[in-house]
Amino acid sequence: MAMHNPPHPGEFITEVYLKPNSLSARELAAKLGVAASTLHRVLIGKSSISPEMALRLSKALGRSPESWLAMQYKRDLWQAKQRVNLRDVEKVRLSAA
Repeated sequence: MAMHNPPHPGEFITEVYLKPNSLSARELAAKLGVAASTLHRVLIGKSSISPEMALRLSKALGRSPESWLAMQYKRDLWQAKQRVNLRDVEKVRLSAA
């Protein structure tokens, strides 16, 4: 079932990990081994979760790297569905090879 407007992974990190644990973005960035500004861009939704960041988040927060990438993918796909007009795209008829 398709989710309506999935949260950006940064929002998820903030709500599930930072706020409940009184953990600052700067502290998490240090644990991840990234610049605070890099993590900040993720947390505010300006940057996507890269495979490298997914690996870091997985080790630091315990979810699989695949789950972080899947969360980002769902968000990206939902946003694309909102803005891409497929009206003029035609189905290609393919013959069996």
